[in-house]
Amino acid sequence: MSPLNFSHTPEISIILPTYNRANYLSDCINSVINQSFQDWELIIVDDGSQDHTFEIINPFLKKSENIRYLKHKNRKQALSRNAGIQASFGKYITFLDSDDQYKPNHLEFRWEYMKANPEVDFIMGGCEMNGDRFVADYYQPGKLINIQDCAIGATFFVKRHVLFQLKGFKNIHYGEDADLWERAEKNFKTAKIPEIRTYIYNCSEDSVTQSFTPNIS
Repeated sequence: MSPLNFSHTPEISIILPTYNRANYLSDCINSVINQSFQDWELIIVDDGSQDHTFEIINPFLKKSENIRYLKHKNRKQALSRNAGIQASFGKYITFLDSDDQYKPNHLEFRWEYMKANPEVDFIMGGCEMNGDRFVADYYQPGKLINIQDCAIGATFFVKRHVLFQLKGFKNIHYGEDADLWERAEKNFKTAKIPEIRTYIYNCSEDSVTQSFTPNIS
């Protein structure tokens, strides 16, 4: 699928959905700007924020041609990611949650891994987080699972055509990451890379994973 004529057709498209996360966004966006691998575009998809999100983003837009901004009425994370995918131009597509950050070698490592393993279509993993975090198990409702054992969509790094063939994320209340990974495993070559932890995962109190975590004692 060839993109239309555009001033920047990067190797990697980064999709960053956000909703009322203005206080986190500067650190998040700067972690992209400070990457060792620089052939990227960042597509920020504002899911109807009502805080000062645009005031934070606008200075970045003025400084960088690599950053684009989309806004729509609140439609939740899955459809926001799909909107970013549809607007992207990169050969590879990856993600970043608006309360998280990349380590400086995050994109470089994943890009080099895909180049060294051309048979692989879709990779995930490599999170750094403080302590153990447990969330609702997508496959066993009512039970908890360590988030390191989950499919974390923000760590997905995918060949462009794969996401379009899979038709992106399904608009479900919880587990859209696990669902996409499960569908990918059936049709494409996938790989987990948990040992190289270059994605900094911050599980904020208002995250989707927290809201679906059962209160068990």
